[in-house]
Amino acid sequence: MFYLIIKAAISGVIIAVVSEVARRNAGFGALIVSLPLVSILAMIWLWRETRDPVRLADHAGATFWYVLPSMPMFLLLPILLKRGMPFYAALGAGCLLTILLYGAMILIGPRFGLKL
Repeated sequence: MFYLIIKAAISGVIIAVVSEVARRNAGFGALIVSLPLVSILAMIWLWRETRDPVRLADHAGATFWYVLPSMPMFLLLPILLKRGMPFYAALGAGCLLTILLYGAMILIGPRFGLKL
């Protein structure tokens, strides 16, 4: 249980730091967010818990393929905001797009040999 609390605390601190940095400098905040910090932490936690290189390799490979369908949200969101759409509506549209693209990846990926 203590290990779970430590994992949650470290992850929470990263999110808090990024949000504070982004409040002061949007570009630098975006740079930090673009780093795969959550993925790196997840891989560290997974390695510590399993020591299974195959599982970790599968996780890292699947993470790559799941990042791709999330990217269009980061293009759609600023377009909608600049056109005057309210934030939560724009965020919802971006999330909906991401969900649809995830679904497409899950359905189409295995046809191309992707193990997701």
